[in-house]
Formats: sequence, structure tokens, C-alpha cells
Amino acid sequence: MKPLAAALGFLSVFPLPASRQVQAALARSLPYFPVVGLVFGVTAAALAAALSVLLPPAPASVLLVIALALLSGGLHVDGLADTADGFFSSRPKERILEIMRDSRTGAMGTAAVASVLLLKCAAVASLPPQWFIPAAFLMPLAGRCSLLLAMIWLPYARPGGGLATVFGSARPWHAVWAAALLGSSSWFVAGGRGLAATVLVIIATAMLSRWSWRKIRGYTGDTLGATCEIVEAIPALVLASQLWPGGAR
Repeated sequence: MKPLAAALGFLSVFPLPASRQVQAALARSLPYFPVVGLVFGVTAAALAAALSVLLPPAPASVLLVIALALLSGGLHVDGLADTADGFFSSRPKERILEIMRDSRTGAMGTAAVASVLLLKCAAVASLPPQWFIPAAFLMPLAGRCSLLLAMIWLPYARPGGGLATVFGSARPWHAVWAAALLGSSSWFVAGGRGLAATVLVIIATAMLSRWSWRKIRGYTGDTLGATCEIVEAIPALVLASQLWPGGAR
């Protein structure tokens, strides 16, 4: 299986068959994470175009956010819940990692998922009509590019390995590639606002990575998922902002 197909299968709702060929492809798939973000972005933009014709802004926004979560099969939403349960537990590193492995979702995980999804819905619903489709395109792209940035800045946190270790080590050029693709795509669809969103995505990813370092001295698959979910909101927030002309309805 080719690395692009492996990355798409891992990051999307489509299941991957278990085989040595798949494992080998996954180990070479990191550079394709932003490409998967592009695929998701085009899919979300097409859905947003249809929803904008069929529905008012509020239900269209909610359905778009639901679709973004479903594209990954809830993988990143689950990571957000696990990360919140662990990080807000006020426990040492080893206990935090144990909590994050627990399949049960606690109060902090539920609150985190609800807060982030509500923020996304509110931001998308607040967009002027001309920014609805660009935001739908940029949100999943920003999230998947942030995965490579976080993997460059942090080591893997679990001493015994985990799901994220199948990808091997990220390299600096992976992060450069992700930032360049996000920046150029953002400029193409949203101009200066898009570039502002790119800068804020990089800053937010750095801040979340710093928090992860302080808590568990690295990243896990769960913290990557949490980063992706949180960062996805940034393009919609920037495009809805009133700091630029045309930001308000």
C-alpha cells in the first residue's frame, strides 16, 4: 500500500487492513498528512457549498462541524477527551499517561469535547457568507498540518511505545512542508486573513506542545488528536473576526 493511501486510511473513517505492507507504508506516510488535510478540505468545502444553499447558517454550521469529526471517525475527538482527562487530573506524568489510556471518558474530557465543538459551531455560524467555504477548506487542513509540527517539536512520551510510533520519526523538513502548504493554501483562499490564520495555527500548536511537554514530556496519539481538534477552530475564528474589514455580518 502506498504511503498516501496509508495516511488517508489512518486519518480517515476508512479502515486499514492489518498487514506488513500497511505497517511499512505507515512508516513513510508522515509527509502525506497535510495532503490528507487537503483532501478533507476539498471535501468539506464541497459540503459547505451544498449546505449554504440548502440551510440557514446555524444548522449548516453544526452539520459541517459534525462532518469534520466524522471524517476522522472520531479519532481526534477521542484524543481530545483523553488528553483533557489526563492533563486536568493534577497527577504526575505516569498517572496522567495511565488515565489517557483509559477508554472511559471523565468529566473533564466531556467538557473539553463539548467546549471545542461548541466553539467551532459558533465560529462557523458567525462567518460572513463569503468566508463559509474557505473556512470549511482550511479547518481540516490546519488540523492535519499541526500534527507534523507537534511531532517535530516533541519526543514521544510513552516509554513502551504506542499507536503514534508506527510512523517513525518526523524530520524538520516535514514541518517546513506542512507550514508552507498551509500558508500557501491559506493565502490562495483567504489572502491576508489566511496568512494570519496560519501564523496563529503555528503559535497555538507551539503552545499546546509546550503544555504537553510540561505535563508528560512529549506527545502521544491522544495529544496529537487534541491539538488537531483545537487548531481546527482557528481558521474559522480568524475569518469570523471583526479585526479586519468585512469580519462582521
